[in-house]
Order: sequence, then C-alpha cells, then structure tokens
Amino acid sequence: MFILKRQDVDIKNIKHPQKDQQIPILSYQGQTFRLLSVFNASQEEEARSLWRDLTDNRGKACVLLEEPERFSVWGKVRLEALDEADDGGGGAAPAAQGLIQGCLLLLQSLFFDVEDLLGNKQADLFEKDVASFLTQWHFPQATSEKAAKSLLTLDPLATKVPPWEELHLQRLLEEMHRLGKNYFGNANFTERALDALEDLPAGDRSGFMGWLDQSPPGKLWK
Repeated sequence: MFILKRQDVDIKNIKHPQKDQQIPILSYQGQTFRLLSVFNASQEEEARSLWRDLTDNRGKACVLLEEPERFSVWGKVRLEALDEADDGGGGAAPAAQGLIQGCLLLLQSLFFDVEDLLGNKQADLFEKDVASFLTQWHFPQATSEKAAKSLLTLDPLATKVPPWEELHLQRLLEEMHRLGKNYFGNANFTERALDALEDLPAGDRSGFMGWLDQSPPGKLWK
C-alpha cells in the first residue's frame, strides 16, 4: 500500500484497552497502523517480500517503513477495534493453538538444552536474548522481560497460550534457529528440539510438522 520514511509518519505508544501493555501505532494521513514485523538494515529484501505478500497476495492494507537502522511492516487497524483484536496484527486472527503450542515447546526445549549442556550462566544469557527479541518485535503478551521469560517455563498444553499470529511464529522460528546456532555452534540442536513435539496430541503434532514443511523458516528445522 505505502512505502514511507520516518519523517512521513507519526509513531506513538498507546495503552491496550484490555491488557497491561503499550502498543506502537503509526499514523499516516488519518489512517492508523499496528506493528506486524521488524527487520534489521541488512534484511531489506525480506521486509519488502513480506510487505508485497501481504498487500498483493493477501489483500491487506500495509505500510513498509524505511528507517536507517531497520525496516518494519505495519498493518492497518482501527483504534476502536483494538479491544476486539488483541492478537498484535491489526485484526488478523491468531494462529492455530497447536502451532503456538508447538513453537513454545521448541523454545523451551532449546532453553533446557542450553541449561543442561552449557550451564546456568549461558541459560541466563539465553533468557535475556529471548526476552530481547520478543519485546523488540512486540510479541503480544511478551512485551516485558518478565512476561517473555515466563514463556520459557509455562506449560503450553495446560495454560492459555499468547494470541500470536503466523507472522510471529515465523519470526520466532527464525530467531530460535539463529540463537541455537549461536549457542551450540551448529544446527544439530534441531533434532533434539523437535523431539519435544511428542508432547503434542497426535493431530496437532502432524499439523505442526506439515506447517513446518510449508513455512520458509520452518525448513531450517527439517
């Protein structure tokens, strides 16, 4: 829809009407947009690809914001509709519960492996790294360090999972794989992490593996 520069827009944080969190809102010519995804300066092509996919293929009204240090994609949202759309993506529906649960199981498996194999000091650093990217990209219900860290220990099969969209999950897959390689030095951790999916019900596990096959960042894990 639009490719804009920082000087073209106004960005401010507003309090979510139902939750204790701040939401970044971009305003342009009387329209409001909510943050969907953030890319660093070297990921311009990925940012443009996501923006084109959302606008051309999915028919969404989106802004691609170009800044010196990053690119970000924003989806159109009505401020009065925020209390109806608490998913962090401009009114899009959260991903299937089984996908969110599966991603949380992978994340927790990585954390436990870092703790068991590399020690408590590295586990503390891993916690901080996870909290950093979850808050940086405004994952719903993970916008504080405390909330982000709690995701490493909650039981995703017995607790209400965050209302993340598929875009959040794809970003999470990428970041988990990047962190895993940083901590372990190779990609051998993926097989151990995928073993954690045995905790999912058979139908959800099958659906998750099928989603991994179809998702570009999911192929990193296969």
